Amino acid sequence: MVSYPSLLLVGFLLGWSVAWPPGPINAEIARRASSGRFRSGLAVLAGASSGDAIWALGVSLGIGVLFSGPTARLIMGGVSIALLLALAFLFLRGAWAAFSAREAPAPAKARVDGPGGAYALGMAMALTSPWNVAFWLAAMGRPELAGVDAAHLLAMAGAVIAGALTWGILWALFNKAVHGALDGAARRWWTILVEAATGALMLYFAWGSAMRLLAER
Repeated sequence: MVSYPSLLLVGFLLGWSVAWPPGPINAEIARRASSGRFRSGLAVLAGASSGDAIWALGVSLGIGVLFSGPTARLIMGGVSIALLLALAFLFLRGAWAAFSAREAPAPAKARVDGPGGAYALGMAMALTSPWNVAFWLAAMGRPELAGVDAAHLLAMAGAVIAGALTWGILWALFNKAVHGALDGAARRWWTILVEAATGALMLYFAWGSAMRLLAER
């Protein structure tokens, strides 16, 4: 039987390693935290972690396999791409609004910018990614975990989420510090850069997702 300490350590390191590479959720956390909405960025992180927890629970109970088939992956991928394109439009529009303004604009009042909307957005981004369930199936279906009971699997899943949360909090704090160091015109141009770059990243991620889906057909 695999020990709890080893599972927790491996899970934490795995969660950290998969959380830090650039992705839609990291981009959205950075966009919010670097524009003075640190709590909103944390809400996105909390929502994404909740989505991960749902996938982890489903995989532990054997339900995740139902969502790994080609049809399910195609549907989920389509929803994820649509969400990324919608976000890209919103962010690029925000960049244009900031560019058109003479001063740094006030935070947007869109529904997804509030804590509740940010949490829902983070969860939606995690739940609709077909590669998220693939990650959980790979992480918890490793040969050394064969025969491990559900309690041990859930403990490892919790450690993975803890690792991802730790990275996400540090990432949000870093972007908050960047925002705090700016003022006046610098903050306005920073807003333009962040909104435009995040919008471009969302388009890039949507394109990459579409290409991966086409390659799997």
